[in-house]
Amino acid sequence: MAIIVQKYGGTSVANADKIKRVAARVARTKDQGNKVVVVVSALGQTTDELVALAHQVAKEPSGREFDMLVSTGEQVSIALLAMALHDIGYDAISFTGSQVGIVTDSSHTRARIISADRKRMMRELDKDRVVIVAGFQGVSEGQEITTLGRGGSDTTAVALATVLPADVCEIYTDVDGVFTADPRIVPNARKMPAVSYDEMLELASAGAKVLHLRAVELAKNYDVKLHVRSSFTEEEGTVVVAETQEMERVMIGGVSLDKEEAKLSLAGVPDVPGIAAKLFTALADCGINVDMIVQSVGEDGLNTISFTVTKSDLRLALQITEKVGAELGAKRVESDPGIAKVSAVGAGMRSHSGVAAKMFRALGDAGINIHMISTSEIKLSCVVDESRAEEAVQVVHEAFKLGTLTVEGTAE
Repeated sequence: MAIIVQKYGGTSVANADKIKRVAARVARTKDQGNKVVVVVSALGQTTDELVALAHQVAKEPSGREFDMLVSTGEQVSIALLAMALHDIGYDAISFTGSQVGIVTDSSHTRARIISADRKRMMRELDKDRVVIVAGFQGVSEGQEITTLGRGGSDTTAVALATVLPADVCEIYTDVDGVFTADPRIVPNARKMPAVSYDEMLELASAGAKVLHLRAVELAKNYDVKLHVRSSFTEEEGTVVVAETQEMERVMIGGVSLDKEEAKLSLAGVPDVPGIAAKLFTALADCGINVDMIVQSVGEDGLNTISFTVTKSDLRLALQITEKVGAELGAKRVESDPGIAKVSAVGAGMRSHSGVAAKMFRALGDAGINIHMISTSEIKLSCVVDESRAEEAVQVVHEAFKLGTLTVEGTAE
């Protein structure tokens, strides 16, 4: 019997009718002779509502109590789904993350999974039960409830698929799979039947919301087959697997947009060794992740260091940068929350020249200014004004003809 892990997001279990629909889908999977483990998120906007409630009663809620609060959303979902399955004649049992041994570090609101235990799940699967597990949560080695950060239910599902091990981990969302761009921005965006782990990692890191970045990392590390599909249709979605020769033939596979970034600049600092290390060490010590970094030297021999962080980290990052800047004698610190990152991703970028030139030309012809540039082996990212970000995605998508069945850049 195959073991299948299915993960359903908040939109898939937003109300009683949708929970019943998920129960019916789980039942069909069970009827096909599979052992099924289901990971669910909180209902609809529950997590957002709990976060808002926390900030109504406290300006800076403590991490421990914040996790205690927001983790309750998933407990509602797992119990309701188990009840719905019972109602249609299927044996099911629900568990919190801690009950199935999901152990994390002690970083509240952004914990990382250290280990997961398969024994309790396997005992229940051997009793022919559907096992339902709360996503997004775990327990620290000190027995404190922790959460994994937004999108963490994907990571829960992959972690469980890893330890079982599962034949496939199906990620059910409100979209039909992974597209060449966000269909809400680019109407002619195409669904990709398959994408490599590396491409999916780059798309996720560049702002694509289909899969949680850490979930993709985990899947790649343990070779877990992911299938991203819609919970509202029976259509096949997008399979995330190891890179194939066919994938390498396509110059650019997709374009993503991240509007959650902000830019900081530390201007007028001495051009001496150790300056960047001091700044970014201070940021790292406060748990702030830095994405893009550009350092330039002016005519006066002084450096300007520009970098991007998430908008949610901007306030703290600005305080740290101003403090470090004052210690270094910097002339000024500037911040700009009105930016966005547009990225072109494709495994074929390794073997095709001219990708950067084509992207820059397309943006230039549209009159869209590029503030920062970052590259990796299979990704090219540009920071642009947020007000023109969606237009930039459309321009780049069209430049590489991603809306056509034959993608430009495919080798003959």
